[in-house]
Amino acid sequence: MRLRKIKLAGFKSFVDPTTLIVPGNLVGIVGPNGCGKSNIIDAVTWVMGESSAKHLRGESLTDVIFNGSNTRQPVGQAAVELMFDNSENKLGGQYASYNEISVKRQIDREGISVYSLNGTRCRRKDIQGLFLGTGLGPRSYAIIEQGMISRLIEAKPDELRTFIEEAAGISKYRERRRETENRMRHTRENLARLNDIRDELAKQIDHLQRQARAAERYQVLKEEERRVRAELLVLQWRDLNTVAEERALVVRARENQVELGIAELRNTEAGLERDRAGLTSANERFNQAQSGFYEIGAAISALEQRLHAGEERIQSLTQELEKVQSAAQTAEQQLASDRQRLDQFMRDSDSLQPQLEGSRSESGAAYGTLGQAEQALQGWQVEWDALHGAAMETARQVETSRSRIEHLELALEEIREQRAALQHETETNVGQGLINTQRQAEEQLSEFDSAADRARAHSEAVQKELIAVRSRAETAATALSGLRIRLQETSSEIAALEAMQGGTAGTHGENLERWRRNAGLETAARLIDGLTADKEWTQALETVLYGRLQDLATTDFNTAITALDRLDGGRIGIFVAAGESAGAADRNRPPRLLDKVRAPWSLGPLLDGIYVADDLESALRLRAKLASNESVVTRSGLWLGNGWAVANRPSEQEGSLLVRERRLQDLRTSRGSLQRDIEQQDQVRLTAVQRAVELEQEAAAAQLQLNTAQASLADLRSTNAGLRARLDAARERHEQVQEELQDLDAQEVRCGDDLATARQRLEHAQQDESGLSEQRNRLVALRDRHRAAVEQARACWQSTHEHSHEIALRLEAISSQRASIEQAMERVTRQIQSYQAQQADLEQARTATREPLAGLRTQLEARLGERVHVERELAAFRDAVQAVDASLREGERLRSEQERNIQSLRDELEAARMAAQEITVRLQTLIEQLAAAGHEPQNLLPGLGPDASIPAWTERLESLTRRIERLGAINLAAIDEHRQFTERKEYLDRQHADLTEALTTLETAIRKIDKESRTRFQETFDRLNANLKETFPILFGGGHAYLELIGEDLLETGVSVMARPPGKRNSNIHLLSGGEKALTAVALVFSIFKLNPAPFCILDEVDAPLDDSNTARFSQLVAEMARDVQFIFITHNKITMEIAQQLLGVTMQEAGVSRLVSVDVDEAVRMAATA
Repeated sequence: MRLRKIKLAGFKSFVDPTTLIVPGNLVGIVGPNGCGKSNIIDAVTWVMGESSAKHLRGESLTDVIFNGSNTRQPVGQAAVELMFDNSENKLGGQYASYNEISVKRQIDREGISVYSLNGTRCRRKDIQGLFLGTGLGPRSYAIIEQGMISRLIEAKPDELRTFIEEAAGISKYRERRRETENRMRHTRENLARLNDIRDELAKQIDHLQRQARAAERYQVLKEEERRVRAELLVLQWRDLNTVAEERALVVRARENQVELGIAELRNTEAGLERDRAGLTSANERFNQAQSGFYEIGAAISALEQRLHAGEERIQSLTQELEKVQSAAQTAEQQLASDRQRLDQFMRDSDSLQPQLEGSRSESGAAYGTLGQAEQALQGWQVEWDALHGAAMETARQVETSRSRIEHLELALEEIREQRAALQHETETNVGQGLINTQRQAEEQLSEFDSAADRARAHSEAVQKELIAVRSRAETAATALSGLRIRLQETSSEIAALEAMQGGTAGTHGENLERWRRNAGLETAARLIDGLTADKEWTQALETVLYGRLQDLATTDFNTAITALDRLDGGRIGIFVAAGESAGAADRNRPPRLLDKVRAPWSLGPLLDGIYVADDLESALRLRAKLASNESVVTRSGLWLGNGWAVANRPSEQEGSLLVRERRLQDLRTSRGSLQRDIEQQDQVRLTAVQRAVELEQEAAAAQLQLNTAQASLADLRSTNAGLRARLDAARERHEQVQEELQDLDAQEVRCGDDLATARQRLEHAQQDESGLSEQRNRLVALRDRHRAAVEQARACWQSTHEHSHEIALRLEAISSQRASIEQAMERVTRQIQSYQAQQADLEQARTATREPLAGLRTQLEARLGERVHVERELAAFRDAVQAVDASLREGERLRSEQERNIQSLRDELEAARMAAQEITVRLQTLIEQLAAAGHEPQNLLPGLGPDASIPAWTERLESLTRRIERLGAINLAAIDEHRQFTERKEYLDRQHADLTEALTTLETAIRKIDKESRTRFQETFDRLNANLKETFPILFGGGHAYLELIGEDLLETGVSVMARPPGKRNSNIHLLSGGEKALTAVALVFSIFKLNPAPFCILDEVDAPLDDSNTARFSQLVAEMARDVQFIFITHNKITMEIAQQLLGVTMQEAGVSRLVSVDVDEAVRMAATA
């Protein structure tokens, strides 16, 4: 795989789209300092996924975008694309079949990077994964930037190890291991969550199992309830069926009554029909008579109207005839007047005709004179127009110059105003106010953030304290329960020991108790009370005082003796309680038993003369020295005297009386302590419970406070984001203002230059304008003379022309008026003839209208007589109709009464039907309810028996209902939920097994990856070490170098470099010079390349610290390795340039903008040879 092209656009100084073609294996990039050569290296590392702005020599990632220059504006995005030739299919994976691989990255001002692989958008991880194991990457050994050589050789062992891992191809294993560990961590987390869920499910299943059993019991009872309810419905159906039959009989009786009433109604309706037929016949006769009456009346009205219309017609014709006669007389008068006017017009026309011809002759001569004067004026006008054009041009130039000057002055004034406004805006410094506001907002945000943290911390502290308090309460409850158990055990043991002590001493007999009450010694202390001895002498003391330990203490010995003498039965002793034993030990005598005992009273009378010995031999020796009233007792309880001996060996069941007493006292003390501890623990528990309640309230308040703080924090963050946006806008505005001020300065300079030029032009134009003024004055005087001649000729012509025109107008008016009069006379003549015809027609119509009026009057009188006869017939017919109508109304009244009776019967029938329908509906409802329950009445009724009754079944149903209610709240879904939770539990168990198996598989994969990584790292290290030992002497001309591991674990061990140039015995690499370090680093890089050649190697001024001899050896080695590796190197050294097959020059003729110039060295040599 070879690098074929590098495309840059908008990246740093390469603002224009630039393509860097890499045709061979030795490509040199040359150019002066600061022209942008290293930007090519930055572009390659950036496109491979570099995310650190520091490694790209910037402060932020957006610094890679061209930020503008003096002549260019900033661009909005930067893009770099690498084109690889993969024709040999060295790149594995899914891209092995591609002959060309394209890797592209672009970024905009928002800082959003977009990666593309062969034109398809991808992730940064995909780009890095593409180059894993190839030696390529943003910080790989294949790209050696300025200063990286020294950093490489002085790198920490862990950092140097990464280069070897990349050469060994372990980086992809490390990535796989990291991903596997992440999956293992996620699997363990999932497994932990799964275990929690399984435990919770187990608890829920137990809970649901109890609910499911209750639900099953509920279902059994509900099933029985449904059966009893169905039987109760059948009983109700049986009773309602009987009622329905009774209601049906009532309905049939009501239906018979309604039918009888309807029959009577039909008879009445038949009589009504007969009366209606008679009424119809009478009405027809009445209507016929009335129609004849109306016809006669209509005829009379028609005759009267015709007579009235004839009389009105005659009157109208007479008025019209009078109007026509008057109009005819007026027309004749008008005709006579028009004849007189026509004669006068003809006389005027004959006199005006000669005057018109003379006036036209004079007008023609005057017109010729006017033409000559106008030609002279036109000649002057031509000369004037030429002068006027020149003057106008000069005036235009003057006006233009003045306008230009005014415009420029206004522009200058506007520029000054804009500058003042911009300077005021700059001085106002709105951005500073926004900065202050934003700083205040940041401080407020910090305060709110701190408040939110405090609220969160307070909430967490409250939660922790609540958990702790609940834990304390539970601990206190547990401790309280334990203490109560211990108290009960202690009390039981005390009671047992008290019983044993009392039984052993025999002091609880009825006689002895009665004696103690009579002697007033009920509360007297016993000898054993408060009696203590050294542990090893307890048995000896009990032997000596065995029968006296239950003796009672008294201060009145005589009274006690008197009472003792009255003792009826039993044994009891008394002693005087007189102060503590305080005898001083005598060094010259043997130790006494009294010295080993402590009691609240004196024991001298009881123990005086009794000595102690450690064993029997010592006791025998001491007994020989004792007086007759003295004795000795051993540790084991053997008591020896002069001629006597006593031994006390209590059984294991009985135990020592004093030990029991001491145990009893300890238990009583422990019981008191336990009681106090119980009270204390109970108080602790109550306090913890109360504190838990308070903390729960405080936790709710703290959570509310936290929510409020978080909401306020979110609002403030939103406000702060808006302020930052406004601040960015203000900063952009400030930069824009500065640019505008610079533009205004340049505009002001240009306007000043233009203003000076315009003023010069104005001065020249004004000089030309003064020269044209004299010519204008001369032409003005000549113009006045020509205009006067023209005006005089025009006045003469106009006078004659107007006179002839006036005469012509008069002749034309006379001719027009004469024609108008002639037309009016013809029209009046026709009107007179029309009026005469109208008079004749009107006379004829009036005569024709008078003749038929007499016959009409005769007909009217005859019709009036007929109408009187018809009126008498009409009255008779009206009486007959009224009689029939009265009979009909009576029949209607009877029918209405019958209908009301029938309606009453129908209402009763409807009520009976409704009652029957109600029963039917209730029966149907019961049947539907039984059908919904899946039963038929006929199937259930035979099984109930004759004694089945509704009250008995109602009682059974209520009993079942009460039993169901006693079950309490039932979760009917518990059965399904229990099944579902059980299935889910089984599914989670399977998941648990799968996850456990997956975890085992991942652990196996980790072990396999570690094994492969160790093997490959060791092999690579050995081969790399051999290559370094071979390459180092070549570059240095001798000496030796080697690698060494600084740890035992091949997965984590670091790697260090040791190099000794010829003739040196340095102890570490840091003692070498800069050039020696650089050459050693080059030897290491080239050794890596020999081991795992990357597709290409980029060297940025690696030869800078080398002298000529070292540079020559370096160049020779690069040329040899170029047979397998593609080298792109940046250099200023001519020796290194000589090995380049192609040279790419980077220039910056335009400030801030880099461009490429390429030269093929081999082609240039061939061209020089052929020249």
